[in-house]
Amino acid sequence: MRRIDRRRRERLRRRVANIGVSFALGALVATLLTDRLQRQVTSRSREPLSIAPTGENDSSSGAPRAPAIEAAAPSMAETIGALGSRDLLIPVEGVTAKQLTDTFNDSRAVGRRHDAIDIMAPRGTEVHAVEDGTIAKLFTSKAGGLTIYQFDPTQTFSYYYAHLDHYASGLAEHQPVKRGQLLGYVGSTGNASESAPHLHFAIARLGTDRAWWKGDPINPYPLLAK
Repeated sequence: MRRIDRRRRERLRRRVANIGVSFALGALVATLLTDRLQRQVTSRSREPLSIAPTGENDSSSGAPRAPAIEAAAPSMAETIGALGSRDLLIPVEGVTAKQLTDTFNDSRAVGRRHDAIDIMAPRGTEVHAVEDGTIAKLFTSKAGGLTIYQFDPTQTFSYYYAHLDHYASGLAEHQPVKRGQLLGYVGSTGNASESAPHLHFAIARLGTDRAWWKGDPINPYPLLAK
């Protein structure tokens, strides 16, 4: 009986010891988990607040930011009005406003509109810059013959001089020019008639790419004949 009692006491002691060890391990794990959780909370509280990039809604203000508004391009009427305030020179020497003819809307080959005026003058008559600007391009084409593209000081407009007999001495691309400066001489190069030399003069509003060979045509006649 004593041996049996001893065995029971030994088993009970072992069970109690195991329970104690399990309890201690559980308490240690709980302590470690609690400490880790507390550290995560502390680290998050120290992180800087995120700021929305410029242009995005700011939730702290309670209202979305208004998008940026780009200025609208001026209408053609406004553009022509601004050009009309400039004192453009009749480009052909000796020609008066009364001698000009409005040929802007005349038809040309293949149903093409003229989009320019022809200023008749003897061959070799001087051609002058209508205002200050820069020589954008000296170009020879089948239709226009010997030509000049001049940009105005703001690079908003292009002035086109065509059918020239020859250029003024020393004229070059990217050269600044003044109003009234000699650019070339009246001729009949290109598709102009040899018996009717004249200056084909055109004005165009340039695009944002400032391409010298294209643009929105503007009638030069009312600007020169005023």
